[in-house]
Amino acid sequence: MKKSVFLGALTVAGLAASGAAAATLDDIKARGTLNCGVTTGLVGFAAPDANGVWEGFDVAVCRAVAAAVLGDATAVEFVPTTGKTRFTALASGEVDMLARNTTWTLTRDVDLKNEFVGINYYDGQGFMIPKSLGVTSAKELNGATVCIQTGTTTELNLADFFRANDMEYEPVPIETNAEAQQQYLAGACDVYTTDSSGLAATRATFETPSDHVILPEIVSKEPLGPLVRHGDQEWGDIVRWTLNALIAAEELGITSANIEELAKGTDRPEVNRILGSEGTMGEMLGLDSEWAKRAIMAGGNYGELFAKHIGEETPVGLARGLNAQWKDGGLMYAPPFR
Repeated sequence: MKKSVFLGALTVAGLAASGAAAATLDDIKARGTLNCGVTTGLVGFAAPDANGVWEGFDVAVCRAVAAAVLGDATAVEFVPTTGKTRFTALASGEVDMLARNTTWTLTRDVDLKNEFVGINYYDGQGFMIPKSLGVTSAKELNGATVCIQTGTTTELNLADFFRANDMEYEPVPIETNAEAQQQYLAGACDVYTTDSSGLAATRATFETPSDHVILPEIVSKEPLGPLVRHGDQEWGDIVRWTLNALIAAEELGITSANIEELAKGTDRPEVNRILGSEGTMGEMLGLDSEWAKRAIMAGGNYGELFAKHIGEETPVGLARGLNAQWKDGGLMYAPPFR
């Protein structure tokens, strides 16, 4: 008798959780747009172009999810968020997901009740200074004034690094990357510290980027990735596997140029399952069979997105490094589609 009651309770709990999780997807479909939280502006990752259209590496994740769910990569309402406001925007339901240089940590995952669905950029905190200061190492920064965004992991990392090296610093708190850039260029601080990718993106916008140096020290691990609210497991699965589809597509050679041909069917089962010519993976996610095909077509596979927005041929100029596919010596790796 006790066993049946227990199983019944589990069933009710499972149904309740399923209903709560489905609510986000249902809301998005009813609304006709995906509300995606992004940064207030970081060239290469998320920033509006001259026509006000949001572009960038993180923006591309939002567009891929919109394409998968709504069939339209442009059906996204981008909501700029700061380091302080991003988690409130997600928790309150103002946005359906965050795709903005956000580090996956235990407290953000557990205490703030978020669910990180994967990593789209492996990063680490660095330091940028004017070349004119003649500094070649972060260990020479004793007594420096440092611009740092509030509400970020960089605050504690900075304090830890300076304490470990018996140095002192004066923090200059700022809220947005634009404010940091303005303060740094105005000489209000000697140093700007944030994720190395953010430093490269910021430097790329300077009139003379070569006048500024990113120091060699990387003082933290900053795994960046999209996230959703706790309790939306089904919605989390959709965002997670959309990101995985972009990563797997690069590994499997699915590109924006050949995807239409490959979608007709191949002799490679995993490619077929991703693109929907066999299997029922779309149905498992509550989507149709071509969800991943649309996500990849929205901008290309992971490698194409990296090269277009932040790669070595762009002003941001980032090498793949840790973000290379695992088979090429990097950390980027998608679980199997099976």
